[in-house]
Amino acid sequence: MKSPIAMITNPNDHQLNKPELTPLLAPAAVAAVRRFHQSLPQYQPTPLVSLPGLAQKLGVGAIFVKDESHRFGLGAFKGLGASYAMATIIAATVNAAAADLNYAFLTSPAVRQQIQSLVFITATDGNHGKGVAWAAALFGCRAIVLMPRGTKPCRAEAIRAINGTRVEITDLNYDDAVRRAAQLAAEHGYLLIQDTGFNGYEDIPNAITRGYTTMVGEALEQLGDHGIAKPSHVFLQAGVGSMAGGVLGYLAHYYDHNPPLTTIVEPDTVACIYQSVQQGQGQPVAVGGNPETIMAGLNCGEPNPLTWPILRDFASFYASCPDWVTIRGMQTLAHPVAADPAVVSGESGAVGLGLLLSLCTDPNLATLKQQLQLDRDATILLFSTEGNTDPDGYAAIVGQP
Repeated sequence: MKSPIAMITNPNDHQLNKPELTPLLAPAAVAAVRRFHQSLPQYQPTPLVSLPGLAQKLGVGAIFVKDESHRFGLGAFKGLGASYAMATIIAATVNAAAADLNYAFLTSPAVRQQIQSLVFITATDGNHGKGVAWAAALFGCRAIVLMPRGTKPCRAEAIRAINGTRVEITDLNYDDAVRRAAQLAAEHGYLLIQDTGFNGYEDIPNAITRGYTTMVGEALEQLGDHGIAKPSHVFLQAGVGSMAGGVLGYLAHYYDHNPPLTTIVEPDTVACIYQSVQQGQGQPVAVGGNPETIMAGLNCGEPNPLTWPILRDFASFYASCPDWVTIRGMQTLAHPVAADPAVVSGESGAVGLGLLLSLCTDPNLATLKQQLQLDRDATILLFSTEGNTDPDGYAAIVGQP
């Protein structure tokens, strides 16, 4: 018997209460982030894929999937945050003005000479570390990447292949690997570039979160090309919640405290944001131990305290999903309905679609479907945040390489 999906609603009405929003994620404030990304030689917007056949089958108006498997040739969206955060660190190192935050200046011979000895360190479940290694190579620096126990060797090898990056699979869980990376940075003078914050460490994870806003900015422009001014629903998967918080924070600004109805989606074994909301104290709580899930990029037990308030205040629903949910999403995207295009989506990328499928087809979830107003008027935006980053696992799930 399959483990069930669990969902809870946000007891707070963000339209009525108008909670405070961080100005760091306002569209005007992150315009410079988009300009920086556009200066990179490999930059191009990733596709927004329409799935009209699936929408008709599920009884909703439209389904759009932002396909991040094409981002910078990395197979995932994480290079957006890593590259922007690294650029801000480099700019500060050489005392550059904000206007100089572009690829041409940051890779000029004079700057390269000043930064060639910089070493960045991070902990990762895979995609963030790959983004850090790629960005370090881009700017002529070095990277060290720590990975948690249970990491598949293919994910480590994909990072090592970038400029000979030093990679270590530790015997720690993800959150303890983050603490270990911070310790090594302090001991050896490395530059910690981590996508979650803690006391005294805020600027860099905030820069990473701001980096992710390029993805949602692109998506809204692409929806506009379809004549859609605002999606009615957004599903955002979360590990520590930096991507989900960055996207939701941008949407809350963009739509003046009235973002689309947003559901935060997590693996049920490590649903730290779900549990934080469920406890109802307004503070993030941690999931300890060594939880297992095939959604490796979401296997994080402690919410990012910098984006937690956004997820607490502006999401409408929170879902705790067993692994079979993302398997269903992966298979559906790989083998699409009718004439819909196929989307290559990995284990951490497809869980939002898997949840949508279940809500629309499982009679046991009919009440939730009604609560979410998943009907013919619904226009749904999903983010497939990774492609085939584990070839053997992907082939086993979808039945093709």
